[in-house]
Amino acid sequence: MILNRKKKKREELQNTFGEVKDDSFHFDLIERYFRAKDNSNAFQTLSDKTCNDLDFNELFMFVDRTHSKVGQQYLYQTLRTIPKSGNTFDEILVDRFLNDLEFRTSVQLQLEELKSNDACYISTLFQEEHQKAPKWFFVTKILSVLSLVSVLFIPVFQQVIFFLFGIFIINMVIHFWNKRNLYQYLGSIPQLLRLTKVAAELYRDERLAPQNRELEKSLKAISGIKRRLSFFRLEAKMDNDIAALVAGFIELFKILFLIEPLFLFGVLKRLDSMRREMDEMFSFVGKIDVLLSVASLRKGAPKYCIPKISTQAKKLQAKNLYHPLVSDCVENDIEIDQKSVLLTGSNMSGKTTFIRTVGTNVITGQTLNTCFAADFEMPRMRVFSAIRISDDLLNDKSYYFEEVLTIKTMLEAGNENVPNLFLLDEIFKGTNTIERISAGKAVLSSLADAGNIVLVSTHDIELADLLHDEYALFHFSEKVNHKTVDFDYRIKDGKLKTRNAIRILEINDYPESITKEANSISNVLDKNNQNRAVR
Repeated sequence: MILNRKKKKREELQNTFGEVKDDSFHFDLIERYFRAKDNSNAFQTLSDKTCNDLDFNELFMFVDRTHSKVGQQYLYQTLRTIPKSGNTFDEILVDRFLNDLEFRTSVQLQLEELKSNDACYISTLFQEEHQKAPKWFFVTKILSVLSLVSVLFIPVFQQVIFFLFGIFIINMVIHFWNKRNLYQYLGSIPQLLRLTKVAAELYRDERLAPQNRELEKSLKAISGIKRRLSFFRLEAKMDNDIAALVAGFIELFKILFLIEPLFLFGVLKRLDSMRREMDEMFSFVGKIDVLLSVASLRKGAPKYCIPKISTQAKKLQAKNLYHPLVSDCVENDIEIDQKSVLLTGSNMSGKTTFIRTVGTNVITGQTLNTCFAADFEMPRMRVFSAIRISDDLLNDKSYYFEEVLTIKTMLEAGNENVPNLFLLDEIFKGTNTIERISAGKAVLSSLADAGNIVLVSTHDIELADLLHDEYALFHFSEKVNHKTVDFDYRIKDGKLKTRNAIRILEINDYPESITKEANSISNVLDKNNQNRAVR
């Protein structure tokens, strides 16, 4: 029976390799490790704003092929922190996972031991403060000793049983006071034992050990308190009446001698001195699971490449670039060389999706060493965005003010002498036309300084004329037929020269009086603009 289950599990793991997970995602748990980790040494930690703009959670759900909760948390951390260098990414191990079926399956089976949601709390043991014993805690040791002495003396002095009963009542109060403390660790500590077992098994494999050659010291340190940690397994759920009866007697025993509080605070004190060792085990297992996940991601991708990270600033090029979350995404080529990019085009033509495509690939390229393209080259750079902005009603901030604050952050980042990728969609669309164009030109010129690359979309053709020396001009367009609008989602050189907004109103059966007036006003405005240009 057990052999059949194992065989079935192996077949399932082998058949689903390369496929998107069919699973639920609890981001409040997935993010715990990342939120508590010190990422000050990273090249960049992606902001919540940029993650929201680039649909980060949806991207994570797509790239996540991990088998353990430890690996899932480590993947989230990896995807949100751009490293200073890419030398730590083990392509040799990724290739082994891709090509060695038996090796891959054996690792998957080990990692599956940590798939319980309780494993998400392992990181709290080395990232968060532990419960501290109260000042009066020395009393528990005295009461425990008194209970033991009383039990030993009952056969000699039976009257001691009354004294023991009084101690038992006091112990019961302390025991149930401690339950709240204990419950905080019933998920994490048993899973730490599992993590230790899984890390030890993986470390024995010489193909995996190079991920951390010093791990053996950490494993020995944690193994030294393994028996004490095993105590927490006694709180497992009861499956039947007999087990519940046995558990009842065990509970009385624990109350009598105050075993739970003594063990809990004793173990926590030991664990407090082993934070580095627990962190190393967590990272070792997490990194292996991430590399396995990347192998699965590449297996299922219709096209991917390992990016070339160049030292040449302000140069980015991609061939057959696509967005992994867009079904049947149209592939595009882009070459940026010493200029930024200004995109024009109508709504729904593909401008914003293209901006997100570049941003997403820059992130996955630098964090997972994987781009969704036939070829991708870029410098190592930080990513900032101003795409999805809304009014902050709770803080009484208008759309325009939110945009102003977001772009100010970009301007400050642009002056730090570090290559940046700035992604903007319809800059300053929260204000009037004249000031939007004026402020937009000034800001976009400033952002494009030094080694920064800017990708910005706009409906303001005037910006294209003002920025043509600093920005390469591209556009997306559509074909408006008698009753349809067809988009090809292909990026094209130059600025958009046609306008179809009023024509789209016509094919959607707007009243003729409205479309006539709109065309008339449009012609007048065009003539006025031409006259100003002549002057």
